[in-house]
Amino acid sequence: MKPDKKGMILSSVLALTLATTLAGCGGNNGSSAGEDSNKEGASGSDVKPVTLSYFSEDSSTNWNNMQDEVGKVIAEKTGVTLDAEFAVGDPVQKMSLIAATGNYPDLIAAKADVGKLVDAGAVLDLTELIDKHAPNIKKMLGDKLVRTKYSLDDQAIYAIPTWSSVDERKFKADGGFELQHRVVKEAGYPEIRTVKDFEKVIQEYITKHPKDENGNKNIGLSLNGDDWHMYQVTNSGFQTTGGPDDGEYFIDQETHQATYHFRRPEEKEYFRWLNHMNDIGLLDPESFVQKTDQFKAKVASGRVLGLADPEWDYGDAQNALKAAGKLDQTYGHYPVTMSEKYKDTSFWPAGFDGGYGISISSKCKDPVRAIQFLDYLASEEGQILNNWGIEGKHYSVENGKRKVIPAVQERMDKDNAAFQKESGVGLYWNLMVHYGDGIKDSTGNYFTRSYPEQLTASYSAPEKETLKAYGAEHWKDLFPSEDEFKPRAYGAAYTMSLASDDPAVILGAKMKDITWKRIPEAIMSKPGEFDRIWDAYMADLDKAGVKEMEEAYTLHIQNRIKLWSTK
Repeated sequence: MKPDKKGMILSSVLALTLATTLAGCGGNNGSSAGEDSNKEGASGSDVKPVTLSYFSEDSSTNWNNMQDEVGKVIAEKTGVTLDAEFAVGDPVQKMSLIAATGNYPDLIAAKADVGKLVDAGAVLDLTELIDKHAPNIKKMLGDKLVRTKYSLDDQAIYAIPTWSSVDERKFKADGGFELQHRVVKEAGYPEIRTVKDFEKVIQEYITKHPKDENGNKNIGLSLNGDDWHMYQVTNSGFQTTGGPDDGEYFIDQETHQATYHFRRPEEKEYFRWLNHMNDIGLLDPESFVQKTDQFKAKVASGRVLGLADPEWDYGDAQNALKAAGKLDQTYGHYPVTMSEKYKDTSFWPAGFDGGYGISISSKCKDPVRAIQFLDYLASEEGQILNNWGIEGKHYSVENGKRKVIPAVQERMDKDNAAFQKESGVGLYWNLMVHYGDGIKDSTGNYFTRSYPEQLTASYSAPEKETLKAYGAEHWKDLFPSEDEFKPRAYGAAYTMSLASDDPAVILGAKMKDITWKRIPEAIMSKPGEFDRIWDAYMADLDKAGVKEMEEAYTLHIQNRIKLWSTK
């Protein structure tokens, strides 16, 4: 994931604003009724405390009940404390249960499942609440506010977008394929451009070093196919064949026709390559039976030479390697595709997606306090607080430039999970609409810590050595840049929230079940069986109504383009 503050003046302004406006309405329609019920406070710290219940489909292993350092400041500034619950197991099932039972928490981060909540009448239209009580959200979104509307037919705002960054220009590569620094060093730093390049360096290393220093077998490539992590396995199908991340669809950039991306012949060849990797013993045979914790434990052991996984999925394990001093067994990022005719699309910009985010439920005890809590997080002070922490404790300002305190950076590098749980830095990202990488605040500093100088400071010696060998300053330098891609008129397709009875949703669930059965079967089969299994897979999709699903999704894509063109 992706993952900002201002100064004393802004703090004072916010405090005065909170003192006069952080008042409970008590109702559920976003009106101003009851706003005089909570006026004791003369500053943010004096605002009458309120606890809001919160459920998120995303896990948060470092959540500390807002007892971390940043959480305490947020509670002090807003008076709000969250009683939080995070999905365990299948988040879709949990969200369906919430929608069906009517037991709605005050705040809900439902992602694409917000459609189920809309159908159940479980979430508020936030349009009026934003207009009256959320100046920071309005300022940040500006003319992009239209992209937060639910649909062409229902132009209510049911969620504050938290998964798409405003005006982002990414500096950090955190995807592609990954190889340990020691692997590419031993190979002489060859070009890593295609799956065959990737395979070759792994094969050569594992031939020389079949076991690690403890006598355990080294693993060429391990995949995390546990439950929803299967998406990370299957996403590589379009990523290696020139498709941007549009979820389960490949969208034609001219006609905006949607195709279930697995039906592209190009992707069949990617999964055939994984089948080949399994056949020659370079693919972890436990890829589709191991749990996420087991996957991370393997990565943390240093035995996994290569990955095809986003950094947020394996990052905890990489931090464990850093803490153990196994820096040459951490990973670099490479723009691997099936052949050189394709471009890696990691930096294909989607623009700002309204999409999914955090909603206020129709049973929220205090919608005004809820929206003002979210609005504080969208303020310049709130953004910097989340991204950088507390001045003097987590960062310093030298000659007008914000810098992470060296001892803090060292703690981040060695055990970021423990540091985040204690400090709260970066922990509240999924609760806020936020500026993206490359955007500066009113002091001329970057909102996020992902900017060139800070990235360079965070690199280990083996990482710097690898980058230098490839003539790069940052991993992004190895990838095609944003400017090489045409902007997507619809943003990122996967952020669309659809009604639960929509054909694309109903049929999509069937396709997922078929895909998650057939893809592992095809990859783990004997090479001579691959085509037969793949043909049966395609037949299963046809029989289940894949073309009808594609037609329904195409209409939604085209309607989103129409919606976003309205004023």
